Amino acid sequence: MALAAKLQLRQSQSLVMTPQLMQSIRLLQMTHVELERFVEEEIERNPLLERAETVEETGDAGAAAEAVPTGEWNGTEAGWSAETMSEVFDSSLENMFPDDPGTAVRLGPDLSAQWKSAGTQGTPAGGDDFDLEEIFASRITLRDHIAEQISVTITDPIGRLIAHSLADGLDEAGYLRDDPAEIAAQLGAGDDAVRAILKTCQTFEPAGIFARDLAECLALQLTRRDRFDPAMQALVGNLDLLARRDFQALKRLCGVDEEDLLEMMAEIRGLDPRPGAAFAGGGVADAIVPDVEVCPASDGSWAVELNSDALPRVLVDQAYFAQVSGRATDPVEKEFLSECLQNANWLTRSLDQRARTILKVASEIVRQQDAFLLRGIRHLRPLNLRTVAEAIGMHESTVSRVTANKYMLTPRGVFELRYFFTAAIAASGEGEAHSAEAVRDRIRQLVEEEPEEVLSDDSIVDILRREGVDIARRTVAKYRESMNIPSSVQRRRERRAQAAACR
Repeated sequence: MALAAKLQLRQSQSLVMTPQLMQSIRLLQMTHVELERFVEEEIERNPLLERAETVEETGDAGAAAEAVPTGEWNGTEAGWSAETMSEVFDSSLENMFPDDPGTAVRLGPDLSAQWKSAGTQGTPAGGDDFDLEEIFASRITLRDHIAEQISVTITDPIGRLIAHSLADGLDEAGYLRDDPAEIAAQLGAGDDAVRAILKTCQTFEPAGIFARDLAECLALQLTRRDRFDPAMQALVGNLDLLARRDFQALKRLCGVDEEDLLEMMAEIRGLDPRPGAAFAGGGVADAIVPDVEVCPASDGSWAVELNSDALPRVLVDQAYFAQVSGRATDPVEKEFLSECLQNANWLTRSLDQRARTILKVASEIVRQQDAFLLRGIRHLRPLNLRTVAEAIGMHESTVSRVTANKYMLTPRGVFELRYFFTAAIAASGEGEAHSAEAVRDRIRQLVEEEPEEVLSDDSIVDILRREGVDIARRTVAKYRESMNIPSSVQRRRERRAQAAACR
């Protein structure tokens, strides 16, 4: 068999993605906080970019006239059209990829002592660099809180080293996830020494810290209260029975009557199962800023508008570019300025396109879920991404990116856009299908309003079928468990316990 070289011509199509186009797709999926952070970074890197508010505050009318805004969203036409976008990018942004596969009271020392002793004459003790805002913005972490107690309680240097190694193994809830035997092997210390230091660390605040499981965490807190007697030990050792509300077995194991058992359960409920959660996060959670606002219009329809607070407005300073580019003689400088102008124009167009796409998707969601806005969750319609994508002429992946981590302010509250997309449950007759979220809400209401006789899952199925919902028992059980609603057996036991406590 002879081998020979051949020349062949093949014609194929492929989507070439430029870095800017890929970044435009990422912009579509960014949250409000991520977008603000990205725009700030671009403004720092690009001297031709500036915030629109900067021009308005300084009153520089000339700069405002020379600048190019991203577009207004109060009903007027924006400055960039779809034709302009297609000329700049390799492909439309709308047809890209398939779909991508309890805080407790704050513990620890009072930071206000750092500034209250700063002096009585109004001069901070720290000098000119003293920043009161920075002190109050800081938050004590769990590791800092533990480190302070280690330095006060443990004086031996080796003991402190072991204690800090144990503290490194704590998770956000305050549980010790590392094996003390492994820590002893890593440090070359004896197992007895590590256990002794661990026992000392378990006396730290908050109570229950350094526990290795929930039972030990509760035991440490009960021991601190001098309430870890044999009956309570039996109760803590059988938390699985407590979760199942098996009161008969618990009374037998603990050797107490029903009244004592109820008191012990009330005491367990008063404990903190996550003692380290007060220090978790290390900062303030980001506030939800709705991207879209929906309100009733005068003609009886719904007015859908973009929230201006969630849209960063960026201007391109053309006057500054003309001034600097005229004086630039070095080819490197000219290339830098040209690249800055290109990136600035790209950012304004991308923000404009992002805003248009969000508004288009949100408007279609409002149109589809009009009954929900008027009458509540029971009238939420089944909806999927493909339905919205076909209605507005976009790709399903684009709708998926737009609805990720975006929020809508409606007369019924703030909802994530993904909330309006729910599975369909068939009707028992010839009626329309029901939304899974509406069925879940109905199950919740039935349980909350159930009569003296507790409703079983089969009873809930019968009620829903009489109301026109064709649903299986396993689906009711799945929805009930997703809402953390106990089974009928557990609810019956809980009701008996409550009745006994009231007697």
